[in-house]
Amino acid sequence: MAQKANPIELEVAVVNGVELNGHWNRIFEPRVISEYDLSVLDEVTAIPGAESLAYCYQCGKCTSVCPVDVVGDYSPRKVFRRTQLGISLFESEDLWLCTTCSDCLRVCPKEVNMISIMPAVREKAVMDGNAPQELLSAFENTARYGNPLGEPARKRADWVKSAGVPVPIMNQHKAPVDVLWFVECYPAYHPRGKEASVALARILHALGVDFGILGNEEKCSGDSQRMAGEAGLFEMLAEDNIKSLSKYAFNTLMVTDPHAFNAFRHEYPKYGGEWPTLHYTQFLAPRLEAMSLTVPIDRRVTFHDPCYLGRHNGEYEAPRALLKAIPGLELVEMGRCRENSYCCGGGGGGMWMDSFTSERLTMRLSERRVKEAVEYGADILAVTCPYEVSRFEDAVKSTGNAGKLKVLDIAELLAHSMGLVTANI
Repeated sequence: MAQKANPIELEVAVVNGVELNGHWNRIFEPRVISEYDLSVLDEVTAIPGAESLAYCYQCGKCTSVCPVDVVGDYSPRKVFRRTQLGISLFESEDLWLCTTCSDCLRVCPKEVNMISIMPAVREKAVMDGNAPQELLSAFENTARYGNPLGEPARKRADWVKSAGVPVPIMNQHKAPVDVLWFVECYPAYHPRGKEASVALARILHALGVDFGILGNEEKCSGDSQRMAGEAGLFEMLAEDNIKSLSKYAFNTLMVTDPHAFNAFRHEYPKYGGEWPTLHYTQFLAPRLEAMSLTVPIDRRVTFHDPCYLGRHNGEYEAPRALLKAIPGLELVEMGRCRENSYCCGGGGGGMWMDSFTSERLTMRLSERRVKEAVEYGADILAVTCPYEVSRFEDAVKSTGNAGKLKVLDIAELLAHSMGLVTANI
């Protein structure tokens, strides 16, 4: 490990005829603050994609918005400083605490881009075997089963049996559809995710949408794995999904997951997979007039902006338009919302490093967010990312707020107001 340089001191400084020895001369002569062994920093910035770490001039703006720093000791400025002092980022826990939320990039005057830096450095660490075991297990499950939960691929469409409405599976439907719904892993396998999928399926059916799903042909979009450093796995998943999607004729690709939304908008086109893509809230918002929202939800509701729908892709209005249309519902904004929204902690692979991160922080990011929702007097925390229902529901329990706050996907709230499901409100 490289050693930091000591400030250079003059052996003797003469000031107004007076000789000053030792550290006293620092008062009168400039202290050298840049003579460090930068070989460790250079090792990082030599990686394609990680160059901008060297741009940091330590203004500290990132620290004021970093969600991890709220519950720990972390920010891009601190990462830069530690690396400057000779601490290897490849071997440091700092490498895995970033959730790639992008709030730091929003405020950085030098455009130090952690959304590019972290995946690039993590990729080398993963190749060298220096990654948390929880994350490696998620990678292995995804490679083997097509999903990070380790569930059998053949059960990916089992949730359809509970939908109560027709959910066409493309390889059985054998006809073009207007909308191909890319369901993703947690909405297909996780119990709470499946409830949101059932709600959304019933909404689509009630609206008369001509839609279908890939079913067992679908695999994880892989965007979170990419941000966690598994670029090779992401490429494999992207190629498989593009191959499956290309077999069918459709007009719009609708996705449940903001992470999949990000992948299909920005990454899949690099591999030849480019379709008009909408998050489900963007698809539903223009169709509000066709929805029969008749069942009131007399609750105080706050909304958590997903990092990958909001800051990464600029969508803030569609979810709010849907919530505001529900009769009886009072929408209250938390202080950290929209562009400055807090992070649930699940991005950048954080979904699969819960034990690793919780041991290094004063509390989970999801717990801090739940506390904030309670502080604003919310009865319901509305979400629209599949990671968040399970993360926030666990946080409600661990913070002692069970019975005070419910966590519901916007699709569940809409379906409840349409009389299509009975949500636990």
